[in-house]
Amino acid sequence: MYKSFLSFVFLFVSIVSFAQPQPTLQQKLQSNLPIQSQFQVLLNQSRNQDADFKIIRKSNIDIIQRNVSDSIAKYTKEIASLKANSSSSVQQVQSLKDSVQTLSESLRVEQEKTDSISFLGIDFSKPSYHMLVWSIIAILGLAFFIILFSFRKAKVDAVEHQKTAEEVQNDFQAYKKKAMETEQKLKRQLLDEQMKRES
Repeated sequence: MYKSFLSFVFLFVSIVSFAQPQPTLQQKLQSNLPIQSQFQVLLNQSRNQDADFKIIRKSNIDIIQRNVSDSIAKYTKEIASLKANSSSSVQQVQSLKDSVQTLSESLRVEQEKTDSISFLGIDFSKPSYHMLVWSIIAILGLAFFIILFSFRKAKVDAVEHQKTAEEVQNDFQAYKKKAMETEQKLKRQLLDEQMKRES
């Protein structure tokens, strides 16, 4: 039973595989095989007349000729398209190079602008500008301390002069008082002497 089942399956597979139609030579040549493969199929399926000669139908030669012409036309279009793409790529590369050069120049100009500072209409490099600013700050600081010192000295001198003026005023008042006392004393003595003479 098993053998008969296997025989039946083998017979069925054989019939199915032989029942499928095999493509003809013309169908094989009209398929999308590469040209080299089409020539190989044509040579393999053609009849031998002699060791050096093959018998090939004219219709098969026409099919191969059309396929070769189509392939040549297709490759010519591809070559033209690649040349156009290449020239547009060259133009794009040149355009990009020009853009890069323009951007590089702009970047250089901007770096020069950022590396220099305009002060009183004169362009200074950053280190020079910083040195100038710190020099001005140092000079102003020094001037501030000189003025502060002068002010303190003037204040101390003013206090001393005021003290001296007060002492002189006090001495003058004391002298004036003493001089008045002396004058009064002298006036009394004079008066006393006059009275003595009159008496």
